[in-house]
Amino acid sequence: MTIRHRLIEYRDGDTVLEGRLSWDDSMPDQRPGILVSHTIAGRAALEERKADQLAALGYVAFALDLYGKGVRGETPEKNRALMNAQLADRAAMQERLLLALSTLKAQPEVDEDKVGAIGFCFGGLCVLDIARTGEDLAGVVSFHGLFHPPGNTRGNSIKAKVLVLHGWDDPLATPDEVNSLAGEMSAMGADWQLHAYGNTMHAFTNPAANDPIGGTVYDETADRRSWQSMTNFFDELFGG
Repeated sequence: MTIRHRLIEYRDGDTVLEGRLSWDDSMPDQRPGILVSHTIAGRAALEERKADQLAALGYVAFALDLYGKGVRGETPEKNRALMNAQLADRAAMQERLLLALSTLKAQPEVDEDKVGAIGFCFGGLCVLDIARTGEDLAGVVSFHGLFHPPGNTRGNSIKAKVLVLHGWDDPLATPDEVNSLAGEMSAMGADWQLHAYGNTMHAFTNPAANDPIGGTVYDETADRRSWQSMTNFFDELFGG
């Protein structure tokens, strides 16, 4: 097995974006593609590592870019500004996410009829938004995502199966917001499931997270369990 990488430029109007594709070149046939949506910090080592892990499982993974080629936040304040600029126009953000999805589907290694998406933190919100648009993809997985609805998808039907992996003590997604998400998903006809991990905060998959006061703490057990849940989910969807 050799995991290969390819940087791919794509455009949203005048904005040049750059994602990173990961695949195992020992597998000659087309295979399912998984979009990987980044945290508030932009496409970085966390998402690229997860994409490589997906490639090792036999998928083609595309770590997308929402902010623009080379654009990364250097401080928490700059990260927040970058994220908030996207959240200020959820419809435009959704279009950019769907552009990334179509870019993944266009890659020669990918079976375009078998695609899914995963996302972390802000990226968890993003993949839920992909599902909320009614896009016809197999499934989405939110890892410690944000849940507030976009306001422009009410009345849509969700075609993608939805898996939400959540730290119960996450201060950025409270139990009330979990209940609201459950109601929203049911109202939109989704096939959804939620796994909540007790005594677990936000960013539980990120080994660099160590801020208990801010509510972002890595948890090795929740990281391992959530990845296994994702693996089982995609095995069910794609017959792995």
